[in-house]
Amino acid sequence: MGADDKVYRLLNYKNLLNRLKSIGFVKVFSDNLADTLDISPSLVRKDFREFGIRGAQKGGYTIEAVLIKINEVLGIDKKHKIIIVGAGRIGQALMHFPGFRKEGIIVSAGFDTDPEKIDGQTDIPIFHIKELTDYIKKNNIKLAILTVPENAAMGCLDMMEVGGVKGILNFTSMNLKSLKVAINNVNIGNEIENLIFTITKK
Repeated sequence: MGADDKVYRLLNYKNLLNRLKSIGFVKVFSDNLADTLDISPSLVRKDFREFGIRGAQKGGYTIEAVLIKINEVLGIDKKHKIIIVGAGRIGQALMHFPGFRKEGIIVSAGFDTDPEKIDGQTDIPIFHIKELTDYIKKNNIKLAILTVPENAAMGCLDMMEVGGVKGILNFTSMNLKSLKVAINNVNIGNEIENLIFTITKK
């Protein structure tokens, strides 16, 4: 199992613990998490030990304490600013996604080349793409979401690298790579085709 697998498990633990907390649970046991997530209780305990998550004195884990520790491990116990490069339909939807603020993620600005979309006076201002590098530097932006057309993807990546972005969630159809920036490529078309393959083979 690689580091990515552990991170995804931590995210699954967090989502499940938040659901349990919302319906009144205060404490949880590794068996409860394992059964719901279809993994072994020993793997839950191993993950928790590795990340310094300790059980309660009388057994089990206090949900609030585990959530605090998971947020610390994931680095989301602090606020993070992100920008969205490409203010089309996907970009606009992400700009107003309510789940970001719940996780301490603040959409600082959007960027586009369409004059009709550029507006620096809205709650989430949208600037021209030519201002991208300077904005990143001035506002110490480390995270970005890329939703531009494929033919603009590499140029935007270059500008973000120069500005100092360290992580990009890439929704373009181009599989981007960089020695300077961590990039998660999300190809929606591929994901749908994979899903079609899965259901047609059943």
